[in-house]
Amino acid sequence: MAARSLWRSRARLLVLGTAVCGGSGAAFIASSEDPSATLKLCTNIPVRLFRNTVTAASIAFDYEYSLSGLAEGSKERARVKHAVHLRSAQKLQELCFKNGGIYIKLGQHIGQLDYLVPEEYVHTMRESMLNKCPVSSYEQVCEVFKKEVGETPDKVFAEFDPVPIASASLAQVHVARTHDGKKVAVKVQHAHMTDSAAADTAAVGVIVNTLHRIFPSFDYRWLLDEMSESLPKELDFLVEAKNSEKCLDNFRKLSPHIAEYVYAPTIYWNLSSSKLLTMEFMDGAQVNDVAMIKKLGIQPYEVSKLVSQAFAEMMFKHGFVHCDPHAANLIVRPAPSGKRNIYGKQKPQLVLLDHGLYKELDFNTRFNYASLWKALVFSDANAIKEHSAKLGAGDDLYVLFAGILTMRPWKQVIDTSVDHLVIQGTKEDRSELQMYASQYFPQISELLRRLPRVILLMLKTNDCLRSVNNELLQGSSLESFLIIGKVSSEAVMEAKWSQKKSFMKWLKVWLEGFSVEARLWVMQFALWVLQVRKALTL
Repeated sequence: MAARSLWRSRARLLVLGTAVCGGSGAAFIASSEDPSATLKLCTNIPVRLFRNTVTAASIAFDYEYSLSGLAEGSKERARVKHAVHLRSAQKLQELCFKNGGIYIKLGQHIGQLDYLVPEEYVHTMRESMLNKCPVSSYEQVCEVFKKEVGETPDKVFAEFDPVPIASASLAQVHVARTHDGKKVAVKVQHAHMTDSAAADTAAVGVIVNTLHRIFPSFDYRWLLDEMSESLPKELDFLVEAKNSEKCLDNFRKLSPHIAEYVYAPTIYWNLSSSKLLTMEFMDGAQVNDVAMIKKLGIQPYEVSKLVSQAFAEMMFKHGFVHCDPHAANLIVRPAPSGKRNIYGKQKPQLVLLDHGLYKELDFNTRFNYASLWKALVFSDANAIKEHSAKLGAGDDLYVLFAGILTMRPWKQVIDTSVDHLVIQGTKEDRSELQMYASQYFPQISELLRRLPRVILLMLKTNDCLRSVNNELLQGSSLESFLIIGKVSSEAVMEAKWSQKKSFMKWLKVWLEGFSVEARLWVMQFALWVLQVRKALTL
């Protein structure tokens, strides 16, 4: 019965997909700047939808059929489930590579979800999605150049390497040299990405919604909502360029003590557009290339500390956060100042790449998120509950929320030992986390449904940073959590002081109509009230 139901769902999905694609195709083609290319694109959409449907149905059927009749908790079921997980992850990987574009981005995201999806999916996606993305041909690159700047790359630049040095889900990067001799990196969006993105998002939506109806605990609709909002911004490289400059400006103004150790490539605005981004070429080691980092005379431990500090400053103080910090987007090089640590090793500089996906945290969200992390580091159970609830987890799922943020069970979250949040990265640690993910999957799905999307992006950012630290140190470090505790505490104090200054400023304006004596009396009384309130909260 289950199998027949799944295949009927696939049939309904095919009919729906055909109707959607056929009904909207004419308008889509007519409104396009390149009707012939869009016609070709529209013929590919049903093919992709068919692939999606077959893959989803095949995976669902494999789970239902292979696990049928096997006792829950038995060794045989565990063995078979591992095999099904592996087969299904490989099918999903193949689908992502065939469809390309946003599917690659989805695969990259799955590769970071240690706390939610089986280990087989995480490893399969993480090993393939960052460094094996599809590559556009040089002819397609020339097509993008002609549409954007009216010339081919060899005319725009003195030199242009037709072979990309890197390719990602939405674009690829070529090395070039400007006519005044400067070496640059040129990011070129894959051809027709803007046209295909909306259609692909809709197609993925059909599959996700169908799987949710078949398996109610599988609820990734929040991810689709987030993609629909963020993808148009990621596809506009001028937005990315502005994000890059704003990020550095925040470090200079709000975190001057580490500003010289965080960098982003200089943008060449005259050689950039919404689909082309020309920037300073950066030499260095990818953040997970431990051997190369050591060759540069830098200690991986120092890199881990800098990554933790930089992103803690962004999340808790700036409220403007780079939300895609996977290893390919973080470069390490010796600090240009030549400064060394007490052991004589080079101090690192962190170079941030790919500034397409940023999130802004409003004052209340930033304050509560900083307060929550402060409470997690200092094992304050009441504050964890309070600020988790304020961020949307509710009074019933705050324990789970704390576990997802720290990757630690509740008993360790509230343990008062100084290293209670440190993950050793052992096989036992990973097995325990996967067991919790499997056991509480419905609750995790419900929590993800409740949380604001900006917090979901913070979870994704945490997952990326945790993965980077695992590669650098084979686990997390006590120093990283001490940094998080320090920066979050500073941010909470600064936020409270900011509120106090705002109150005093308002009070001053309100008192303008009073006599000098009355103003002084009220101001002194207000300060006394604030001091009493502070004393009561200690």
